[in-house]
This record gives sequence, C-alpha cells and structure tokens, in this order.
Amino acid sequence: MTNNQLTLKGDIKNQVDKRNKLNDLSNKEWMIRTKSVFFSKPEPRDKLKKQHPATFAESDIKEQIEFFTKKGEHVFDPFVGVGSTMVAAKNTNRKSTGVELTKQWADLAKLRVGGKINSSLSNIEQSEHNLFNQDIENFLKKCPNDLFDFIITSPPYWSILRNKAHKAKRERTDKALSTHYSEDKNDLGNMNNYAEFIDKLADIFIGCAQKLKSKKHMCIIVSDFKSGKIFYPYHSDLVNKIMEKKDSLELCGISILVQNNKNLYPYGIPYAYVPNIIHQYILILRKTM
Repeated sequence: MTNNQLTLKGDIKNQVDKRNKLNDLSNKEWMIRTKSVFFSKPEPRDKLKKQHPATFAESDIKEQIEFFTKKGEHVFDPFVGVGSTMVAAKNTNRKSTGVELTKQWADLAKLRVGGKINSSLSNIEQSEHNLFNQDIENFLKKCPNDLFDFIITSPPYWSILRNKAHKAKRERTDKALSTHYSEDKNDLGNMNNYAEFIDKLADIFIGCAQKLKSKKHMCIIVSDFKSGKIFYPYHSDLVNKIMEKKDSLELCGISILVQNNKNLYPYGIPYAYVPNIIHQYILILRKTM
C-alpha cells in the first residue's frame, strides 16, 4: 500500500460518520483533505475580480469551507476584498459575512455575490449574506460574540504592494489597474513598521476569535515575502505573535497551498538566489473556549 492510499476499509470510506459535527464529508473525503499540501486549481478571474490587486481563488476557499463547516453554517471573512469568500460560501450553501474597509472593493464584492446583501448588524443572524464597508476594528467592537461557525481570510500583506519593484506593479500598471489596497490611513497595508503591523494584525485575529462559536476554526492564508533585501517569514511571525498573546486560540496545524499557475520572474539571475514564491501557508487555528 502506497503512502497515498487510504487505510480505511470497506464501505466505511464512503460513510459520513454520525458523530461528525464538523462537516458533511465522507470518511474518504475527510482523509484526502487532511493532506498537509494541496495544489490550487484557480478558476479564471472575472472582470470585476481582476480590478483588485490581491485576490484569492474561490475554489481554494471552497475546499476549506467544506471541511470546516456544514451546509447552512455561517462563514466570516474580516478582510473580504472583492468577496471571494462570500462567493465560495454562497456556492456551497453557507451563510456569509464580510468586512471590507475600502468602498471600491466592497461595492465590487456586492456585485460579485449578487442578490440581497444585508449591511445591518441587527439582521446579521437572519440574513444569508452580510457585507459591511468599515474598519474591521470598529466592526469587532459592535458585532455579537459567538456568532460564526468558521473564519477564513487572506489578510493584507503589510506595505509590500507599494514596493516599486513588486511584481504586482509589473503585471498591472500597463493595464491601468490598482496596484495597492487603498490610501486609507486605517488600511493595514499602509503601515510602515513591520513589527507594529504584525502586532496589530494578531490583535485583530484575537478579536475575531471572540466572534467564533466554541470549538470552531479559523484559517488564515498568508505567503512569506521579500521586501528590498529582507525576507519576511510572514506566516511564522504572525502565528507566533498570535500564540504569544494566547487568549482562546490553539494552533491545529499548517497546510501548504501550491500555486503552480503563478508567473515566474528572473529574480537574482545571474548573481544571487532570490525565490519565486509560489505557495501560501494556511494557518489553522481553533477556538478552545
């Protein structure tokens, strides 16, 4: 038996265990999706989605939503951008709530999700899909605790999108598309100090955890990056800071999402090694209380 073969036998592989309160997957599907490495299968980006400088594939979000929730449960994205998480939740028959600071992106998210979108906290539990155009810290102050069944997001990448040499500029400037998130002073992507950025982001995720129901999960999707001559291990810096603050979150594991479709650039040739980063880390945390 190879390492990739299932160890479950008989019909039990295709059964959904009656004790399974986490998802709607059969035992076979469950085992396959616990692999620590999986490959992205992105769908083509629509015209609305292309306007945002740092989007995420709905198909990759769908994988996590289906593993960590059952149909009808409530998914939350505190940095929803143009609504990829909400689209994935809608396509998998889950409820969704997103928060987006920049009106331009929030408006595009509404168009991409379609249908009736609620923006009132008083109706958040009754509505299928909710979108709030505001600062995440303000939202967390007002949002009820123990509300969501799952949190998944890809947070801002510090100020890297403002790097003049960053690949996003090379790919987007000629097309007259945005190369950074916004000009808003509350935008985490506009912070200058990396250590302060990590500390503030960790506090936000601790605040998000309060909105999770007990024993539910949070997935934070990030990539390490290089800015200037410095390589930043973003994923480890962030998760270590969250664990340092402790609160009610535990680290369950880290998965690697390989994005083989990304363009390659001749970094460092012919003088030095500079990596073409084509993977992201999924930090999987669980609320313990």
